[in-house]
Amino acid sequence: MVAKKDYHAPKHPELETIPNLEVIKAMQSLKSRGFVKEQFAWRHFYWYLTNEGIEYLRTYLHLPPEIVPATLKRQTRPETSRPRPTVGGPRSETSRPAEDRTAYRRTPGGAPDKKADVGAGTADLEFRGGFGRGRSAHQ
Repeated sequence: MVAKKDYHAPKHPELETIPNLEVIKAMQSLKSRGFVKEQFAWRHFYWYLTNEGIEYLRTYLHLPPEIVPATLKRQTRPETSRPRPTVGGPRSETSRPAEDRTAYRRTPGGAPDKKADVGAGTADLEFRGGFGRGRSAHQ
């Protein structure tokens, strides 16, 4: 169940005949008894039934045990038509991404790696003094 934190709303969006305040207070009562868990985010309350809450509603509404909430029912997924790869099966020649990367990173002259001489920390450090804090080297 979801409800916006608006105590003055004339009706709840899903339950048109019930004010939003009554929905919030009813769920607050169920929460205090441990029948629902409450989550609050972005001015909305989110309530989730616990197992105790399901049992309470079954006894209160006189429902048989075969009736379960739709969120607890297993959904049957149709099988997809695409084949799934096997874990230990043979690999094709096109599935070698590591070799492709190393071939791309090589320079035409045969140098091992284009990335080796670029980026922060590859140049020699040189401290010249000048701007900033502290004393300069010249006194």
